[in-house]
Amino acid sequence: MYEKYMMEALKEAKKAFNQGEIPVGAVLVFEEKIVARSHNTRIQDCCVLGHAEINIFKEISKKKRDWRLIDCTLYITLLPCPMCASAINQSRIRKVVCGTIPNNTNYSLIYQILNDNNYGNSVEIMTGVLEEQCAELLKQFFLKKR
Repeated sequence: MYEKYMMEALKEAKKAFNQGEIPVGAVLVFEEKIVARSHNTRIQDCCVLGHAEINIFKEISKKKRDWRLIDCTLYITLLPCPMCASAINQSRIRKVVCGTIPNNTNYSLIYQILNDNNYGNSVEIMTGVLEEQCAELLKQFFLKKR
């Protein structure tokens, strides 16, 4: 089941790759259905907020007319940054499934943000789903850039 949704997030990451964006993709799942999907668009939007996760929040908030994403699971090809982790926590998402973790990431900081009960509620986090495919896409992107 996890692989099925991560494959969809990888499709979004490939869109970002083809647009010259860092290839991160995400899908939001509610009751076993994808309700929103996106990828990085920072260059396209000329905006630092153009992360896949933030784009998901913008999309679903318009559809749902609510910012609370209780009982949703977010699938992301890359562990979220601190900004996105905070948004995830505050959105009330219950679970995050990640593909890969970058080598330079302070995992404990992200874990701490996702579990900060002062702003949201604890978020279950799972990593390593289709890790090789997610990592390889990022590797290819940065090799191409250099």
